[in-house]
Amino acid sequence: MRILVIGAGAVGGYFGGRLAAAGRDVTFLVREGRAEQLRRAGLQIFDVYGDVTVPSDSLKLLTAEELKARPGTFDLILLSTKAYSLESAMVDFAPAVGSGTAILPLLNGMRHLDMLEARFGAETVLGGATYISADMDAEGGVHSMTRLHDLNFGERDKAVTERVQAIEDTLTGAGFEVRLREDIVATMWQKWVLLASLGAITCLMRGSIGAVAAAPGGVETAQAIIAECVAIASANGYAPQDAAAQATTAQRLEEPGSSLTASMYRDLQKGARVEADQILGDLLERGRRHGVEAPLLRAAYAQLSVYSASLKS
Repeated sequence: MRILVIGAGAVGGYFGGRLAAAGRDVTFLVREGRAEQLRRAGLQIFDVYGDVTVPSDSLKLLTAEELKARPGTFDLILLSTKAYSLESAMVDFAPAVGSGTAILPLLNGMRHLDMLEARFGAETVLGGATYISADMDAEGGVHSMTRLHDLNFGERDKAVTERVQAIEDTLTGAGFEVRLREDIVATMWQKWVLLASLGAITCLMRGSIGAVAAAPGGVETAQAIIAECVAIASANGYAPQDAAAQATTAQRLEEPGSSLTASMYRDLQKGARVEADQILGDLLERGRRHGVEAPLLRAAYAQLSVYSASLKS
């Protein structure tokens, strides 16, 4: 199976790099600057499960210009860009999409599904969600910061087809957890609730979960944000199904001493772009359609919108 990984940052670099190290047929579609970095040092992954380096001479790299000049289709496209880069990414990888291509997006939220469907057709697009806390350093090394490294995927109509079974076979055994989900959309909503809660808590309160828990009223504020996100998911037909899992999630987001932060908060601290529209804005809009009020979530989104506007000025 020929796999094209769009981007070689924290998520794409981790999963694509482990697949390449395991001998899968992986090509990375990257910008020229990242390509030069990878040609110099290879793809380095620093991980609690063991560090991995894919040497530069073993890496298959393409830029958008090269793919456009020499188009060729792939069996599977792992889409791991930031949500705000999706529109330009679709233009870049379009020459790689053929009649038998499956696109597996690992983006946050749900808005990307509509965009991908409109461009490539509903039958081409799978559902996907990852559970991983990873970042990339200034030299291009990928750092996985916890023991979570799960890749969930499936058909969005709940069918277990030959193509998803073939994808499961290809992804399995590459050094991360692969989970073929019958109801991948429910899994995506579950992750969205976690991600939006964590992002809103840490960005609104400007600190780690532990710092928020230590502040007067911090735990109560975190609980109220989680409740708002759960209420929106429930109104859209995706109420949490597993009470024990929901309790564990709540505990993680209220834990004293925890260093846990959202990637959105880490991007904020770096002065980088954030996925506020896709993670918080779209969730708020889906809540508004069902009459769900979420004042704390809206405050976090407003704050991040002011920040995002400052980057353009």
